[in-house]
Parts: sequence; structure tokens; C-alpha cells
Amino acid sequence: MHMAREFEIIVYGATGFTGRLVAEYLAAHYPDLKWAMAGRSADKLKSVAKEIGATKAAHIVANSDDPQSLADMAARAEAIITTVGPYQLYGDPLVRACVEAGTDYVDLCGEPAWMHDTIRRYDAAAKKSGARIVHSCGFDSVPFDFGVYAAQDKARSEHGGPVQRMKGRVRKMQGTFSGGTAASFMETMKRAQKQPEILVWLKDPFSLTPDFEGPQQPHGMKPVYDEDIGSWSAPFIMASINTKNVHRSNALLGHIYGKDFVYDEMVLTGPGDKGEQAANAVAQSGNSMGKNPPKPGEGPSKDERENGFYEVIFTGDAPDGTRITSVVGGNLDPGYGSTSRMISECALALTRDVDRTATPGGIYTPAAALGRAGIKRMVDNAGLYFRFE
Repeated sequence: MHMAREFEIIVYGATGFTGRLVAEYLAAHYPDLKWAMAGRSADKLKSVAKEIGATKAAHIVANSDDPQSLADMAARAEAIITTVGPYQLYGDPLVRACVEAGTDYVDLCGEPAWMHDTIRRYDAAAKKSGARIVHSCGFDSVPFDFGVYAAQDKARSEHGGPVQRMKGRVRKMQGTFSGGTAASFMETMKRAQKQPEILVWLKDPFSLTPDFEGPQQPHGMKPVYDEDIGSWSAPFIMASINTKNVHRSNALLGHIYGKDFVYDEMVLTGPGDKGEQAANAVAQSGNSMGKNPPKPGEGPSKDERENGFYEVIFTGDAPDGTRITSVVGGNLDPGYGSTSRMISECALALTRDVDRTATPGGIYTPAAALGRAGIKRMVDNAGLYFRFE
């Protein structure tokens, strides 16, 4: 812990839709937290702070176009929460500032091409400075990364070793993807048109594990019938980032899931002809975000956020033949209500729970950085549930 730092946490992007939810959560649940709200406009920071009751938060003016403002901000905090995306447009200067200052960092990134870049550019420097850079601390990829971790933890400790072939399946979900997720997806597609190698990275399940190439993985792009689950499964748009993070977690944790680990993610659509028709409809749509995803800065109402939900299962057979099925779910809208809590608790796990000697500097995934401490915070504070069936 940086004992001399002025703030435990700074929320960068606190006046945006998701950043505001993060700030509101911290103000309501951590009244004694030493923290600050950061953004481009002093007037807007003041206005938002008043609206959400964040009376104890300091205000910091910082902008991705002004690297010095980011450097000054990073030097004042133990950890930075950033909701300012798409990260491939606005994220690099802040990662660099945090790495140089030895400051912990969490984001909501679901942009594998940019994450590939940050690993290549900053991992070695972060290891030297002690900065722990943790990508994907929202709906992508906390429930999925931790869900696999929990299932494998049980298999390894109680059933003779890790599950070699695991399936991640979204069993139910009501809610919206965030405007930032939609914008990031579109920006990635634009970038891929200019840099063809990005398409290779997007297709490669091991593009975030630069020193390891694992076995062939299911592509998950066509409907399949999962006999062991008794349901049809359809492509899941977030699988392309979640699966990469899961494989990076495995690599960073010393391949505790095994070097032969096989994993995919899909959406369950039900049994029989009706389930098959639904799976085909999802596959043919090519975009499970819907026709009109929200724009950055937009999002659902408070009622919509509080009435959302999701549940994901992770299943496979342990070496002793036991079927392991872990379940992760939440009772809030996944893209906003749940995400704002998850990223907040990830940052607090870094500053309060995870020892720097055990987790030194580097570019991390949630499971690799936070492990059981992260799961505990998700259950105790963020409204997630973990169970086994």
C-alpha cells in the first residue's frame, strides 16, 4: 500500500454515465474512504458530486489529451478506477501514467487488441514500478473469470485436479450492454480495417498470452446442442474477450487449469425445436447487443438497472469423474448496475486485500490479480452470488 498517497482511490470519468454510478456507489457504501472524482470539467464534477451526495470526495481536473494532468493525478492515488473508453482511443496515456507512478489501475476494457498492446508495451515496466494494471473489471470479464477460477479451485482441492474441458454458458440475462461496450466493439472493428493483424488477434484465444499457445479451442460461432446440459447454445458476443482473459488468468497463475485447458462460452437457448430456432436466430443476427445499443454516456433508468439480472454456469468433469458446475449470478443490470459495483470492489481489493509481495506489478486479469479475495468482495459487497450445483 502507498501509505503516503493522498487518496486511496480516484474515479476517472466520474461525470460519465458509468463513472457517475461508480462514484455514487463509493459515496453511499464507503463514507470514510479517502477518494476523489476526476474528469475534464470542474463545474460538472461539482454538479455531479452534489447530485449523488458525494460530499467528501475531492475534485480533480484531468484529461486524456493532457498527459501531465494524468501523471499528476496518478501520483496522488493508490489506485485509479477509469471508465473513460473506448480505451484504445483514450486509455493509453493513463496506463502509462499509472505504470510510471507505480499506481494500481482498474478499467472496464473489453478490447482485446488494445489489451494485447498494453501487455506488449507496459508489462515489463509495470513489474519494475509495482503498478498492478487490471483490465476487464466489469461484466466483461469478472463473472466469467472468477466463475472459472471458482470451479477450478473446487476441482483442484477436492476432486483430483483441474477440469480439462470447461463450458461457460449464460443461462439467463436481462439488461443492456453498456454504451461503452458497444462503442468499443465498433472502434475495434474500425481499427481492424486498418490493421489486418487485429483480426488475427481477435480470433486467437491466446492473443493475451504472448509466451504460450494452447490447444485448439471451440470457436463458438455456430449453434450447438450441449447434450451434457440438455440445451441448445448460441454464440455469445462477449466470448471473444472473456475466453482470452480466462486463458491469460491460467497462464499468469502458472497454468493451474492445465496447459491442455479447453474453454468456450455460449448462451443457452433451451431444449428441443424451440431452443434450436432461438439459437439459430441469435447466430443469424450477428449482434446480440441488439439493434440500438446505448451510446457512450447513455444508459438505462434506475428501475431498469435494479430489475436486471444474469446467471452463468461453468461446467466440466474433474479427474475423478465428478461433474463440477459452478454458478455465478447477479440481481442487477449487468452492463451498468452490477458493473459499477464490480469495478469498485476490484479497486478496493487491490488497495486493501491483496498483498504486493504475492501480487507484484504487472498487467493482470481479475482472477489472477485478486483470486479468492476478489470473489469474497463480489459476494459480500457487489451483489454477486457464487454456488455449486
